[in-house]
Amino acid sequence: MPTYKISDAARLLGVSDDTVRRWIDGGLLSTTGSTPAEIPGDALAARAVELAAAPRDSGDVLSSARNRFVGIVTRVQRDGIMAQIDIQAGPHRVVSLLSAEAASDLGLEVGSLAVAVVKATNVIVETPKG
Repeated sequence: MPTYKISDAARLLGVSDDTVRRWIDGGLLSTTGSTPAEIPGDALAARAVELAAAPRDSGDVLSSARNRFVGIVTRVQRDGIMAQIDIQAGPHRVVSLLSAEAASDLGLEVGSLAVAVVKATNVIVETPKG
């Protein structure tokens, strides 16, 4: 089973090294017991799933899409009838193209809280060579 250094785990979860250490100290994330501490891949995956299951607003709707990225709008570029919206969700940058009217109706501006919902029929999975 793969293991991850604290810094790698932090990068993958989109948090600081200190946060990962606090989770380890608090029993929220297990290690292999080696020195320096390494985190088993399955423990890291379980923590990632827990973090992704953040509480939802009471006004949420049911959806068949399973990929929800909660983040903050970092860029709004309007060009005629279209708008490009950039959302930073943890370590992920999600870019959406939508009508300028829809962007205005949603009140999207830099600093707005937004959720990017993605439903894709094709997903490419890559792993590092090794």
